[in-house]
Amino acid sequence: MHDTPSLLTIDQAAERLGVSPSFLNKRRHDGTGPTYFKVAGKIGYAPEDLAAWLVAQRRRSTADTSAAAPEVSR
Repeated sequence: MHDTPSLLTIDQAAERLGVSPSFLNKRRHDGTGPTYFKVAGKIGYAPEDLAAWLVAQRRRSTADTSAAAPEVSR
């Protein structure tokens, strides 16, 4: 038996990320948003995909255009 991920709606995902549903819609359209599922015409986001996308947005400065900034050992 396969485990089916628990999916969040666009509104729930936006609330979790602290952005508007419109922001997610735009990012989904241009391909820069979190990975999503489309089942029977409905969009759903897995919580772990939101977390992974959020980590990939981490930057060290406004000049940093790379993906996730590397961790610094202290």
